[in-house]
Amino acid sequence: MKSKTRKSGHLPSLGGARNQSTKRARPKSVGQSTVPNEDSGVKRCHWVTSDPIYIKYHDEEWGYPVHDDKKHFEFLILEAAQAGLSWLTVLRKLEGYRQAFANFDPVKVARFDAAKIESLMVNPAIIRNRLKIAAAIHNAKLFIGVQKEFGSFDAYFWSFVNNSPVINQWSKPSDIPATTPLSNIFSKDLKRRGFKFVGPTVIYSHMQACGMVDDHLVTCFRRTK
Repeated sequence: MKSKTRKSGHLPSLGGARNQSTKRARPKSVGQSTVPNEDSGVKRCHWVTSDPIYIKYHDEEWGYPVHDDKKHFEFLILEAAQAGLSWLTVLRKLEGYRQAFANFDPVKVARFDAAKIESLMVNPAIIRNRLKIAAAIHNAKLFIGVQKEFGSFDAYFWSFVNNSPVINQWSKPSDIPATTPLSNIFSKDLKRRGFKFVGPTVIYSHMQACGMVDDHLVTCFRRTK
């Protein structure tokens, strides 16, 4: 996620204190009564622009604890694809990625062959970078290995924080780091297992996106209470 926290806006990142009251449910009807309108004056994180795609992502996804292996795999693919680009670029191609990468099914992606790679290289619906495409297929095989070892990738993921999200207390954007000691540990373990495009910054963004870390600013209406 490159300094994603500074360039992409996918954001922000880890550090601070933990709060034992960490359970947070997704809004039951996001986009309807539970999410404020764009013109309601609601305060969001600094990286959210007026783009409806960003607003929807921030309000409905970013920072909510993920416990679905397909979603973890989705973010691993998208985080790698985003390297050097803006997160908004990736979000705009989300549906293209979903179709191109078998609805983010790691078993199916792990079976992609050389012919499939060539077809993806001419697919305008995704970011056509051979190294990133090859890494997605390579990582899918390792992802399955982690599932077998831990029972699920989710169990592996949450073991780094003893199944309790880190709730930070950032009051301003400059407080938020791009990497942390924990993201370094997580990144090193993934690299040891052979994963690619999993540097500390990418992994910190993954931790933020999947709710291992709550980095919503204290002024944001979506932060954990």
